[in-house]
Amino acid sequence: MVTTIFSFLPIVLLIYLMTKKNSVPSSKALPLTALITYLIMLVIFRQDANLVHANVAKGLLVAWTPILIIAGAIFLFRTMEATGSLSVIRQWLNTVSENKIAQLMIVGWAFPFLIEGASGFGTPAAIAAPILVGLGFPPVRVAILALIMNSVPVSFGAVGTPTWFGFSAIELTAQETLTIGFKSAIMNGTAALIIPALALMFVVKPKSVLKNWLFILLSVLATVIPYILVAKVNYEFPSLVGGTIGLIFTAILAKTGIGLSKSTVELQEQVGSSSLLHEEKKTAKKEKLSAAKLVKATFPLWGTLLLLIITRIPQLGIKSLLTSTSNALSVNLGSIGEFSLSPALVVSLKDIFGAGINWSHQILYVPSVLPFVLISVVTFLLYSTSTKQAKSVLQETTQQMVNPTKALLGALVFVNLMMMGDASAVDNIGQSLAELTGSSWKYFASFLGAIGSFFSGSNTISNLTFGGIQDSIAMSLSLDRTTILAMQSVGGAMGNMVCINNIVAVASVLALGNIEGYILKRTVRAMLVYGAIVGLLAFFL
Repeated sequence: MVTTIFSFLPIVLLIYLMTKKNSVPSSKALPLTALITYLIMLVIFRQDANLVHANVAKGLLVAWTPILIIAGAIFLFRTMEATGSLSVIRQWLNTVSENKIAQLMIVGWAFPFLIEGASGFGTPAAIAAPILVGLGFPPVRVAILALIMNSVPVSFGAVGTPTWFGFSAIELTAQETLTIGFKSAIMNGTAALIIPALALMFVVKPKSVLKNWLFILLSVLATVIPYILVAKVNYEFPSLVGGTIGLIFTAILAKTGIGLSKSTVELQEQVGSSSLLHEEKKTAKKEKLSAAKLVKATFPLWGTLLLLIITRIPQLGIKSLLTSTSNALSVNLGSIGEFSLSPALVVSLKDIFGAGINWSHQILYVPSVLPFVLISVVTFLLYSTSTKQAKSVLQETTQQMVNPTKALLGALVFVNLMMMGDASAVDNIGQSLAELTGSSWKYFASFLGAIGSFFSGSNTISNLTFGGIQDSIAMSLSLDRTTILAMQSVGGAMGNMVCINNIVAVASVLALGNIEGYILKRTVRAMLVYGAIVGLLAFFL
């Protein structure tokens, strides 16, 4: 009983600190929560001190994965801003359609859907949000929209990793894995009929959403129908294919005006501010864009996407080269562990403090150096950017990363400590929730997946952590295992919108102030609606 109470305590404390009236910034709240969790592990759980310290070390090391991804995304955006390519993209999007709903669905829904299918790692929201802010949308509200929108495709993000790798620790047949993927697609696809409209209402007035309901519905269906159809036969490419088809059809619908109201779309009021924004006065005269200028301006986007796809699809062979650990250079660091570096620049530290804890980081595979930094450098060359301007972009990016770095170091230490050991705090939370609900678990299973994403920032890690527990609960309660595991995967996807890592990432890319708590309180509402839809579907499945 005592351990269960203290398992919940750090989460309750963190949510309180970040959502109370005078909220504590994540750069302070997360390190403080990590410190309290550290003491709980030693005093209440009586974990071996060496194991605790090894997990703290691993958390500090793992944190550099999201830190470098966010830094890369910020660097790319500031590059686009400095070279003028972002200005051209804004102008082009206005020629496709000046309707704000159309712009939000193209950039905030279909485009991130495609990026999620190729990459994952929280990349979609980090890329889409600055473009939307550049189009004149309120930054805090854009952050909320970007997080909520980036949920439906997540179960098949990074070429299906949450599904095929997330459940790899469970003994499943190929057909069961395919069934889990298909049921996940049906649940996510059904939620997509409501969630995007809900996300839009955080940015535009509800009456504007209603006036453009047909366009929104057609855009969603253009993405979700191929997504579900592909999931019937494959669990790697549903989001990638759905996003590609959806983006093309949404752009065509926007250009032709099908389903769009001719009345002006009313935006919600601005909340907070962003130091990233630079006001641009609109001129009455519109400059005609040449195809060559548009291709050049959009290179940072299509170049990034192309590089992500090339490096993510296993059949192309590049992925195995970038993740190879063969022929690694090894150095024994004594009690610290064994350090190694492979020719593919995969860095690892094994047996940290002799506790059997391992860490690795794929420098060229994690979306940071490739594609963000490389594409930024090529963009600088395309626009003949001066060295002084490039240094300024680097300096601005570094300054912007100070607080997110503190927040993410605290977050990953907190996560690692909560998940350590055979009877971890996270396991206690999962089992407690299952015992509380009993045979009604099928209505709540998705929320356990969401808790996993909230902690880890990853649907894949959520599935790896809770997949076994969900499977065990399904068998003990005589529930259909593929349905419960599908709910786990969908829960991990919907938890993407409340995940601390992602909230910090989007707020950082948009250079927002202490606003994470405000965002969390809004995105959790959408997550609860998502979970209710999934629970209802579970009854039929």
